[in-house]
Amino acid sequence: MLAYDAPGHPHVLVWSPFPASTDHMAPSKREFMLNFAVDDLDAILAHLAAKGVRPLGGDDTDAHGKFACILDPDGTKIELWQP
Repeated sequence: MLAYDAPGHPHVLVWSPFPASTDHMAPSKREFMLNFAVDDLDAILAHLAAKGVRPLGGDDTDAHGKFACILDPDGTKIELWQP
């Protein structure tokens, strides 16, 4: 974990490996994904939609916050997370 000092966000960044057999990165063929904490997921998704970027499936909400995923131009999955 790395210390992270942003108001309203968790206090650490986490590197979290998955088993090689995971399908969590799908539809990306990459062996990793990036996760970014955002202040306003709906606003970010609207901004991305205006640029032609569509989320993978719908957004997901759980006890940790709201999540949505996109693919970058290289096919890397990016998870956006509003705590």
